Amino acid sequence: MNTQSKQSYNLAAAPGTRDHQGFFVQDGAYTLVRMESSGWAFVCQDNHTCYYVDPENLVECCDMEEGPLT
Repeated sequence: MNTQSKQSYNLAAAPGTRDHQGFFVQDGAYTLVRMESSGWAFVCQDNHTCYYVDPENLVECCDMEEGPLT
């Protein structure tokens, strides 16, 4: 995944995903904003709901409305 390009990535958090503080994140689709040098992925559902999560807990989606690919 090349996060340096302007392409956006639609992702879904796997069930039970927790953020960097240990709190569960909301279910739903996210957009990858950036990858941090610490290894955390910064993802947002909208302009106000964002989380730092382990990128291994993210599943690439084909469409924000459809949810995870199976």
